[in-house]
Amino acid sequence: QVQVVESGGGLVQPGGSLRLSCTASGSISRLNSMGWHRQVPGSQRELVAGIAQDGRSNYAESVKGRFTISMDNAKNTVYLQMNNLKVEDTAVYYCNAALRSRTVPVARSYWGQGTQVIVSS
Repeated sequence: QVQVVESGGGLVQPGGSLRLSCTASGSISRLNSMGWHRQVPGSQRELVAGIAQDGRSNYAESVKGRFTISMDNAKNTVYLQMNNLKVEDTAVYYCNAALRSRTVPVARSYWGQGTQVIVSS
């Protein structure tokens, strides 16, 4: 069994900051990458940022220069530091872990339950 659990969402004013955390745990054989996606009602889930085990990262254009993704490989934990938040960043943020478990012999994605981020004055 693999679990992916996010934390750190909440309500913040425009221009403020939040830090999201996500940990993958359980029967993990190899963790390849982790990332953050977000979704608002009526829209498709979109990639916000992703990071591989070797540290390579990528970002959506809309968050470049404001968000920073990092990963603690020893803890199977990914962080998303979000600065200068805008109203349009309001969404449910989902963590994704691409990994191979000890019970499933092929790599696949595991998703967390999501954490709400609301940017409002």
